[in-house]
Amino acid sequence: MESNVLMRVKRTMLEAFSWWWWGTSNNEDNLARMILILSVITIAISWYIWTLNISMKGKLRLPPGPRGLPLLGSLPFADPELHSYFQRLTSTYGPIFKLKMGAKLMVVLGSPETAKEVLKDNDSIFAYRAPIISSLIISYGQSNIVSSPYGPQWRMLRTVFAQEVVGKMKLGVICDLRRQDVRQTVMDVYSKVGTPINIREQMFLTMLNMLTSMLWGGTLKGEERKNIGREFKQVVEEIIKLLGILNISDFLPILARFDIQGIEHQTKRVALWLDRIFESTINKRIELDRGVGDGEHDQQETHDFLEVLLHLKDREDPKTPFTITHLKALFSDIVVAGTDTTSTTFEWAMTEMMNNPKIMKKVQDELEKVVGRNNFVEEADLPQLHYLNAVVKETLRLHPAVPLLIPRCPSESCIVGGYTIPKGAQVLVNAWAIQRDPEVWENPLKFEPERFLRGTSKWDFKGNDFRYIPFGSGRRICAGIGVVERMLPHVLASFVHLFEWHLPEGVDLDLLEKFGIVLKKNTPLIVIPVPRFSERKLYCDDLH
Repeated sequence: MESNVLMRVKRTMLEAFSWWWWGTSNNEDNLARMILILSVITIAISWYIWTLNISMKGKLRLPPGPRGLPLLGSLPFADPELHSYFQRLTSTYGPIFKLKMGAKLMVVLGSPETAKEVLKDNDSIFAYRAPIISSLIISYGQSNIVSSPYGPQWRMLRTVFAQEVVGKMKLGVICDLRRQDVRQTVMDVYSKVGTPINIREQMFLTMLNMLTSMLWGGTLKGEERKNIGREFKQVVEEIIKLLGILNISDFLPILARFDIQGIEHQTKRVALWLDRIFESTINKRIELDRGVGDGEHDQQETHDFLEVLLHLKDREDPKTPFTITHLKALFSDIVVAGTDTTSTTFEWAMTEMMNNPKIMKKVQDELEKVVGRNNFVEEADLPQLHYLNAVVKETLRLHPAVPLLIPRCPSESCIVGGYTIPKGAQVLVNAWAIQRDPEVWENPLKFEPERFLRGTSKWDFKGNDFRYIPFGSGRRICAGIGVVERMLPHVLASFVHLFEWHLPEGVDLDLLEKFGIVLKKNTPLIVIPVPRFSERKLYCDDLH
């Protein structure tokens, strides 16, 4: 009965909005008709919601939360800075609260205890995703690790990534590729000594070079690779922006056909650009392999993951085959997430150290002790750089790259914190608020790396301590932790070891945040590099 009423209401709304959208007359009669129809729709929806709530009373004890408007819920009142807005609501309603956002129910968790119930105690129930329109497009219809529904496909993709990407990160040839890219970055920075550079942009290009070297470095070379790198930055930043916008079509599906904010159109445009790059790169490798097989080229080793993944595709597991679509979706995961989140965290780390010169000096002293004044930083040095690693951890505590983690969606109704979270709700964990909670952290707003060197807690990134979950926890914990742990500290250590960093004259350091699916600085960090050592070979030595 309820579903029939809802369908009739939706049909009425669709007809009304279709008439309003396509009508070309602006006379008073049509305006009056539109107002009348919208009034009837509002009354009908309000009546339906009221009767539905009456019928559900006593059956479900939903979390508390603010009262919203009929149909729209809390959408008109949502602060664009969602992480701090949710923190304020947690102070009012407690560590679990609900928001009605259009037709969708959103539940927000703001304490280690409630996070543990979702991410560990009921992990299998909350291992599903609630995809949004932009995510569906970028993920090739949920064919990637981040968005894939929990099940055989997700397990296959996670295994491929763990074994063929992260598992091979330690191989010598892959380490050499990363080492060369770090040295090239040092040379690039040295060529700009004394002039202002955008630190996030520099790190983005470094991460992009390192990731693409590992993914398909044997395929794209020279100017072609440089040109694609420049375009990639613009496209990835646009994708991250689109993924972070509250899209009315996601919360009021009846309006999706109109794409009022243009998000679907814009996402399809940038996704098509990415797809063309992936398609071209894959085809070049297939042609290259075919030529080698036919004896047209000298045998060569490409030492990248594309070759491995194409061989994996050729094996074709009949139950859960690894397809070209999966390959492109995996590339999208690695390139989009790996570049933007890492470069943003790098920028925050540099900002906090420049804001705390004593911390910068401690990092440099440790580097001189472990690495030596006239030596390069190597990946083998990283485990001994305890204070530098504490700086990275403290950066991710104060500025988690994805402040609300990736939304979960329960496969069945579940009790959390004494309240029912209904099946299909969108569940957000406010890691940003948890990691700044004064009941959990001493001096939570102070940048203090030493806190990660005290006590018995390991404070790792594995999500076992729910006071500290910058990468999430449970089955859907970030798959790329191993990549970040190797690349980010290496570049950060190299920059701090080899250069002093100064702000341009008259420029103040800005620590304001700008919310999005990735938590960026409000204004980019522009800094001037100055060499710390006189040995020219540290900055211009032959990469080989």
